[in-house]
Amino acid sequence: MEAITFSPAQVHVFNLVSHIKSSIGLEQLREQLAAFYAKQVDDELDALWENGQFGEKRMKELRGSHFRTPYNK
Repeated sequence: MEAITFSPAQVHVFNLVSHIKSSIGLEQLREQLAAFYAKQVDDELDALWENGQFGEKRMKELRGSHFRTPYNK
């Protein structure tokens, strides 16, 4: 069996998460993580908008697009 090596960030998160004792605490963590990643996406999109790689024209092109994998029933 291959040993798993965790990064310092992963170890830190594991240590923090070990203190969560309730479903309410877990839900609060989920909300915080979602907010963290949403802010990262917003910041990246703002940067793309400012340097001209993304704009109103591209947004209109993507409107109504579906990128999910098609499944046959």
